[in-house]
Amino acid sequence: MSTPVKLTVVYYSATGTIVEIANALVAEAEAAGAEVRLRRVAELAPDSAVDSNPAWRANLEATRSITEVTPDDLLWADAVIFGTPTRYGNVAAQLKQFIDSLGPQWQQGLLADKVYSGFTSTTSKHGGQESTLLALYNSVHHFGGILVAPGYTDGSKFVDGNPYGTGHVDGQGELKVEAETRQAASVQARRVVSVARALRDGAA
Repeated sequence: MSTPVKLTVVYYSATGTIVEIANALVAEAEAAGAEVRLRRVAELAPDSAVDSNPAWRANLEATRSITEVTPDDLLWADAVIFGTPTRYGNVAAQLKQFIDSLGPQWQQGLLADKVYSGFTSTTSKHGGQESTLLALYNSVHHFGGILVAPGYTDGSKFVDGNPYGTGHVDGQGELKVEAETRQAASVQARRVVSVARALRDGAA
């Protein structure tokens, strides 16, 4: 039996939606046989901004026990799934700052040839999910990474309609992470683990 695929799920979440999706991805990847690290990026916003939204402060306090990501978590991994809410159709600054800090690892080629994928959430439909994931994937191309999006590889993807990754519309916290998003996370996690295993083990 081959050794488990090593997967790191790296996320930024302000009010909790992204961390909930991250947990779903972790569970599905572990069910598919992967060894998984869940890691959060550092919060960069000042306390005044965090305290302006009770849900933001509550989520920050609730997730302090999750280990903060370091570059070593990516070097350890065969595959990485990044998660970010959309910010004006782009990657949240907190996740982008971590990615931008990976210059030394990139220069040494240590981020290449790994599998990468992404997930996101928006307040409204058509609120920037696709542009956020495409912007995130620009970094993957520069890494020399192997982008593994879910595509329309499963019939359920015609329901959520996002071939780029897992996406959720949260309606400012009113729309909870339920069956449709969890199914999308299942498809994505299992596909990432399957492709990473095949690449690592040299399967055709």
